Amino acid sequence: MLTSESCSLFDIPFFQFSQMKKYCPEDIPQIKSEYKKHWEIWKKLNLDVYQKLGFPFAEPHIEKWCNGWQVRAHFFAYYKYEFHQNSAAILSVILNRRRLSVSLDWHCYRADRSQINVNQYNQWLSLLDKEKYSDFNIWRGTESEYADFPKVKAISLDSLILENEEDFFCIGKNIEKEKLDNIDVVEFICQTIRELLPLYEACHSTN
Repeated sequence: MLTSESCSLFDIPFFQFSQMKKYCPEDIPQIKSEYKKHWEIWKKLNLDVYQKLGFPFAEPHIEKWCNGWQVRAHFFAYYKYEFHQNSAAILSVILNRRRLSVSLDWHCYRADRSQINVNQYNQWLSLLDKEKYSDFNIWRGTESEYADFPKVKAISLDSLILENEEDFFCIGKNIEKEKLDNIDVVEFICQTIRELLPLYEACHSTN
């Protein structure tokens, strides 16, 4: 089960193995062990979410806990419709040292081979219903994942101005670390994704 302890996993001074070997070599076995343990929980959690969401979702991409030369500063997974797998518009799930975040996001690293461009992704902004999404957080894509994000109800929609041709916003819900112990995480992720679907589908609208 995902808990506040899972967030604490990322409270380490170094993520690169080269730094660990230099400054805290004795900690490496324990760090690896903890990462593997919590990543297995993360993997099962996301596969459970996938089973609950069902068609038309493709199996989620679940990023590994390390890339060979460093452990991750967060766990990351994303969901797409089966027929939008070549799109850089994603329903992103991130666990970091501060919180769990579920959001509509633009996957910049896939933008150059996406079936839609960032202007099409941004179509959802014009359909944002302030009342329906009042309790959702909204933030610019360039902001730190650890920042404080305002709620939709606390801002003017007119303030959502794109600053350049690569700019985009994310919208979602965030559960702070200390509250993770008190919720059904699978249900929270599923419910948030379902609520975001009208905006996700708007990214791919050809109207």
